Amino acid sequence: MQSMGLIVILGATATGKTSLAIALAKHLNSPILSADSRQVYRHFDIGTAKPTMEERQGVPHYLIDIAEPYTTLTLADYQDQAQTLIAKFHADSITPILVGGSGLYIKAITAGLKIPRVAPQPELRSQLEELGQNYCYQILQQVDPVGATKIHANDQVRTLRSLEVFYVSGKPLAAQQGEQSPDYSIVQIGLDCDDLDAYRNLVSDRTEKMIENGWLDEIRNLQKCYGKDLPLLKTLGYGEMSDYLADKTDLETAKSLTVTHTCQFAKRQRTWFRGSGNGDLPIHWLPTGSSWEEAIGILSLY
Repeated sequence: MQSMGLIVILGATATGKTSLAIALAKHLNSPILSADSRQVYRHFDIGTAKPTMEERQGVPHYLIDIAEPYTTLTLADYQDQAQTLIAKFHADSITPILVGGSGLYIKAITAGLKIPRVAPQPELRSQLEELGQNYCYQILQQVDPVGATKIHANDQVRTLRSLEVFYVSGKPLAAQQGEQSPDYSIVQIGLDCDDLDAYRNLVSDRTEKMIENGWLDEIRNLQKCYGKDLPLLKTLGYGEMSDYLADKTDLETAKSLTVTHTCQFAKRQRTWFRGSGNGDLPIHWLPTGSSWEEAIGILSLY
């Protein structure tokens, strides 16, 4: 196995990426960089399956707990911090391991996405939202006709982001996007569970364990600190459990919905990683529960 620039361990949620990454990191004496869009936020620990302090013992972890829950860490922010860390490790002849299931976070690094450095503009977005999606999309067709063809007429999120970038920078979003692949080698290892019934059981067991580990108390504390309307408290799992805490549903229903929605989310993750969203780099797939020795077997091919 030759020295390489970056090892990536990716896959859908609940496929065992953390366990494999930590075991591999200990063997290679490598640091771990998280590629999870929610683990970047402090205090959102149990529901995001953030590696525990015990799991992190002996393995330096980065890009976890780097933002306050009431702030927005943009993709550009994440990319800047990740690329800086990777360059630092390379200067010391260290190969980091990038681990996660957030496809766009991973692609931002592995494909070197060129991301417009335009921060969210709450006031502008609010004004645009008042105009309605239909009118906003018509505006987008005028100011960025090329970009508009790539966005569905009902996709409010991407429509608003494109208009936001245009009005702040004066340039269409499409004209500012692109890729600049890194100049170092990258090996991607994917974890997946082909048996959907077995996968659902994995998700169900993990949900139960999260609750046993104090997930509901975590949510109560987050609500006290940041208010019940915090956007992150409406994300996968947190939203369902928050409904239970608000007496909008019972616990069994909340757990069932969490499992169902997690499986639906995992399906979208698989589609991304096995489709064009991943880019041109190959992914070497291993079944859930694979050992670090099996990962080493893949790395030995390079």
